Amino acid sequence: MKKTMKLLIACVMLCTMVVTSIFFVSCTKEEVKDEFKVGVCQLVQHAALDAATQGFKDALKEEMENAGKKVTIDLQNANGDTPTCSTIINKFVSGNYDLIMANATPALQTAASATLTIPILGTSITEYGVALNIANFNGTVGGNISGTSDLAPLTSQADMFAELLPEAKKIGILYCSAEANSVYQANAVKSYLESKNAGYSVTIYTFSDSNDISAVLTRACAESDAIYIPTDNTAAANTSTIDSVASEHNVPIIAGEEGIAVGCGIATLSISYYNIGVKTGKMAAEILLGTSKISEMPIQYDESPVYKYSAARCSKYGITVPSNYTAFDAE
Repeated sequence: MKKTMKLLIACVMLCTMVVTSIFFVSCTKEEVKDEFKVGVCQLVQHAALDAATQGFKDALKEEMENAGKKVTIDLQNANGDTPTCSTIINKFVSGNYDLIMANATPALQTAASATLTIPILGTSITEYGVALNIANFNGTVGGNISGTSDLAPLTSQADMFAELLPEAKKIGILYCSAEANSVYQANAVKSYLESKNAGYSVTIYTFSDSNDISAVLTRACAESDAIYIPTDNTAAANTSTIDSVASEHNVPIIAGEEGIAVGCGIATLSISYYNIGVKTGKMAAEILLGTSKISEMPIQYDESPVYKYSAARCSKYGITVPSNYTAFDAE
């Protein structure tokens, strides 16, 4: 009788283990999706943001294909209008997208306000602490937000004035007042230049939107020997206007990123927006495939900024360019 009872108990335990295993495997399979929807909200179309979006798409598709998964990327452009970012992001949230990529600070801020559950990756964000109003930011946002930064070494950019334009002492800094990250960069560069005790006089000039760029820059050119423009989306989308005014007044511009430099500057120390897009795409794949938790992912950076210059504009201003600079145009 005892042997029969022991055998019966053993059979019950074995059946329970088998059923539990089947249930566990079944649940696991249900949790691992084969198809994902990712929404991309890009603030405005210009070279830098376009490159970041392309890098994101290329890397995410490659990573998901390698994992045998399908991803649909819904790319939406807000055309420089923050309220349109809200419309785009709300569509992603109501559509229960698996992940949102926010390209530029206003897009990130909008996404952060719209959802606490859908993973959000930012890119082309200069400083996440500033963008998200996080005091004493330690490099990891936490919650459902992470991403990549386009911050280049600001002090090294400021040193380019002494290197390329040693006679320029009156420096104007131009940016859009609506962009928090531009404020951060402008204040950092101004503080650094003034702390050098090298005779710099730095004045900040702000425009509210594309409509008053020309007027503000005209005043800046009249009062400055040279201009600095940080990584500013409104400026990047209006480089032809900026170039026309600065060229007319013979005032050289040092830019915070390559797209602005190509459009209107003499030189830049710029990160690669395509590279930070690639980093963001790989981060997205890790999140979707469940190999990393977004709450634990620190903000990533492009660690290899490059000095680049306009051969044509430097020739115009008689600037001798060091050998560690690479021309982005033909002489």
